[in-house]
Amino acid sequence: MERSETYHHRRLDCGIEFAAMEMPGRHTAALNNRVAAGMVDESELLLGLGSIVEQTISKGTASKSARDVSDAFDAIGAQSVGGVGRQSTVLRCGCLPDHLDQAIALHAEILRTPSFPQEYFDVAIQLAQQELTAMEDDPQELASRLIARNAYGPLLGRHELGTKETLGRISRDDVVSFWKKNFSAGRMQICVGGPIDVDAVADAIDRHFQGFGDSKPAGIENIPVEFSPGVRHQHKELEQEHILMCWPGVAATDKEHPVERVMLGILSGGMSSRLFTEVREKLGLVYWVGAWNEHPRGAGMMFAGASTTPARCDQTARTLLREIDRLAEDITQEELVRAKIGITAKMQTHGDITRARVGELSSDIYHHGRPRPADERKAEIEAVTIDDVRGYLASHPRDQLCVQTLGPRPLEEFQA
Repeated sequence: MERSETYHHRRLDCGIEFAAMEMPGRHTAALNNRVAAGMVDESELLLGLGSIVEQTISKGTASKSARDVSDAFDAIGAQSVGGVGRQSTVLRCGCLPDHLDQAIALHAEILRTPSFPQEYFDVAIQLAQQELTAMEDDPQELASRLIARNAYGPLLGRHELGTKETLGRISRDDVVSFWKKNFSAGRMQICVGGPIDVDAVADAIDRHFQGFGDSKPAGIENIPVEFSPGVRHQHKELEQEHILMCWPGVAATDKEHPVERVMLGILSGGMSSRLFTEVREKLGLVYWVGAWNEHPRGAGMMFAGASTTPARCDQTARTLLREIDRLAEDITQEELVRAKIGITAKMQTHGDITRARVGELSSDIYHHGRPRPADERKAEIEAVTIDDVRGYLASHPRDQLCVQTLGPRPLEEFQA
């Protein structure tokens, strides 16, 4: 991290939680705008509504058509994208620092005065229906959807596209109602980074968002995970068998989270990782194999998965767990160092540096409630020892397991 980077964090008069990172050495600015409204805020009868809101909120405002909005972003060379998550909706934007005020103004106009044109609403519903149909031809995505409900429960385990039935019930009025209920300055976090004048950016945000709904802070509450262990199968005629398994991990704020990251780096951090070398290269069991973690706010879940032939699905599932379970017995210093280097390198080289750092800042505000400098994260990773990994595995035994298979045959003698 450049020594000249400086962090700022405060609540603005308009109600928005604001965080900024001065990066004098960069040539671009980035902005992440998070609204505390996501899939958990949908009615059970209208699943997918949050995604439709995100898809249509930029398709016109009280004074601009959809084309006008696109042209306005193009005129300042800004790139803006969005996405809906379990508990929040995020709009991301990158631009030259000289145009940041205009980018903030455009975001404010989109969020404060969306017109939600009927024709774009209709298209969004059609596209969501088509994506659901296409998912049937994407076994890995389908398996992920199937395991999510049992991993997290009916609320946190929702899928952003909902179902064909619930999408069919959604009206434009539902979109407007969701926006009115959930979008306001008090429910927003804005993180900005680059070669910026922090006070000027804060003033611009205050000016453009002043009076946007309720300014009273309304943060994101932690929702308990409803984990349902067990082995489940979804029959589908495929040439491959897809296996996903998960078990409880730790929250992003937990002191053992860095240990978990290093452990995952050893298991699945590249072509020299254990799962790749032992399961794929040596035994030739799988087409794909990996391990990762996910973090709903205040919780964590560990995942492992693979795609294999139907005849080898039992052996593959057993081998995955064997490699995870034996980590405490024979982890080496060489593996530990290699995993740390991989994680640190990714921190420093992942994509556009400004956008990546602002994304990290947004995540830190979301999970930790404060900025966390890159040096702090790096120090946490570098401090992990072999004993820490063994201690993590001992204190978080894999004694509950949720397994989902998708393909022509279920697991036969597998013990979760």
